[in-house]
Amino acid sequence: MNAVAPILRLHEHRFWVTQNLRDACCQLSPEQLNQPHEIGQGTLWKTLCHLYAAEYVWLAALQGTDDAVAPGDVAGKLPGNQEGEGASTSLAALVERWQILDGLWRAYLDAIAPEDLDKTVFRKSTSSYQGQRIGSTAMDVLLHVATHAHYTTAQAVNMLRHSGLSDMPQSMLITLARSQSAT
Repeated sequence: MNAVAPILRLHEHRFWVTQNLRDACCQLSPEQLNQPHEIGQGTLWKTLCHLYAAEYVWLAALQGTDDAVAPGDVAGKLPGNQEGEGASTSLAALVERWQILDGLWRAYLDAIAPEDLDKTVFRKSTSSYQGQRIGSTAMDVLLHVATHAHYTTAQAVNMLRHSGLSDMPQSMLITLARSQSAT
């Protein structure tokens, strides 16, 4: 097995978990999506926007754009908020945009070769390095995107539980594996 195989498996899991999370969130009202929580981004809506934005900017970095910003800078925008051109103003709009992004990610991952994992990917830091252009290997970026999604999804599942949802979205890799072996 080459190093690409486990990366692809992690991202297959990320796609599955994210879809499950989006489906669960579609059962909630705007009030539940915006209910404050003392975890993660503070609300489910902000957490979903954060997940989308992270996937968007890191794919752009992998494709050579080091300073991408998610369309409309969706992080923190609430449903119904018209600020920011291109901002998602509803969960349905965000999900639609995210499904397109998933397709772009799949195309990128389908084309990746083992030698691509060692390439340096640049991103202008928005946090601790205050705008510096920082390089990381594509492998580290790909691992980061998957682990960030898993960590943030765990926070979102906790928020869902506190929002009153009784049927939690499936998120364990072994659950995905078992469901695939059953078919």
